[in-house]
Amino acid sequence: MPGAKNSVLKLMAATLLANGRYEISNVPGIDDVATMGELLAALGVTSYLDPARPDVLVMENSGSITPEAPYELVERIRASIVVLGPLLARCGVARVSMPGGDDFGKRPIDMHLKGLEALGATFELRRGYIEARTEGLHGADITLDFPSVGATENILMAAVVAKGTTVIDNAAREPEVADLCNFLNSMGASIEGVGSPTLSVHGVPQSDLSAADHAVVPDRVQAATYLAAVAVCQGEVVVRGARAEHMEMYLRRLREMGVQTTPQQDGILVYADSRRLRSLDVQTLPYPGFATDYKPLIVTLLAVADGVGIVTENLYPGRFRYVEELQRLGADIRTDGHHAVVRGVSALEGAPVRAPDIRAGAALVVAGLAAVGETLISDVHHVDRGYDDLVGRLASLGADIERIR
Repeated sequence: MPGAKNSVLKLMAATLLANGRYEISNVPGIDDVATMGELLAALGVTSYLDPARPDVLVMENSGSITPEAPYELVERIRASIVVLGPLLARCGVARVSMPGGDDFGKRPIDMHLKGLEALGATFELRRGYIEARTEGLHGADITLDFPSVGATENILMAAVVAKGTTVIDNAAREPEVADLCNFLNSMGASIEGVGSPTLSVHGVPQSDLSAADHAVVPDRVQAATYLAAVAVCQGEVVVRGARAEHMEMYLRRLREMGVQTTPQQDGILVYADSRRLRSLDVQTLPYPGFATDYKPLIVTLLAVADGVGIVTENLYPGRFRYVEELQRLGADIRTDGHHAVVRGVSALEGAPVRAPDIRAGAALVVAGLAAVGETLISDVHHVDRGYDDLVGRLASLGADIERIR
């Protein structure tokens, strides 16, 4: 399974912290990696894929950092906001455009700024840019209002060189956050409590940090997509590299719907027979709860399941914008605020649809596999931001799928 998009982009940002040559392996061949590479090049860190090992990204930090992230790059990828913490830590100043990325509702960055302010940073917002500076970062006790992944990561990368100890309570616990912590520790940082809701970061001098090599944790959302494809098409597949311990809630829900999943040493075995899936109710919650990135997939499965399921979105209320596209395929879905009521139909029917974001686009591919007739999905550039060779992998399993211009 390729490395996680939600990890590799943050690992790339962390290379701003220390000079040297990094090798990041298990890197997915996705557009967001290329975009982050362009952004970091503008800041002073170069990168290239190793010709002999196409999943290895070599990054080189010569020490000549320009602490300004331009709008034309930042607006293409929301994860770009995580350069703010390491730029402050490295340069004491930063000028970063407000981030872009997927359009599925308001996702403020106030927790990022409040956490960095507690470490000694000050901010001004001018003409769409965040202008930050510090006379010296220092440790602090920070309790997040919500276990935000991005805020946890930004605070972490600033705190590793802050004077003293920083304690982050209600920190995000996602495997991708733990992956960043492990990478930072291999660079010379001192982070305790990895994988728990309380992270203790003992600041070290910036000169104590050095370049390191790291393998990206497998992408649990890509894995979830292939599991969903098997669930709607039936069959037996091993999703190699997938880690069951990172997606326990998703696997539990699949089993409740009638899909068999068995953790193996090299991945997850998934089996679905010809019986119709069973409906259930699901609500999104911070990790280890049911991830919001899984939601478009579970809505798609419920669309062809037997019965009625209610899906509740607790994290991003606007993230039901793909429902109209599923309705074009014949799905019976009604939304009310942050709830969706899904009445399963016996079969979907192929139709032209549009991918509104990365995960919704992948869910529409799964829906197309389940639909009778031909489904044509446009705006697949969204899917390319988070999936490498989705078409090829599905075709290798027997799917009748092709990419056209």
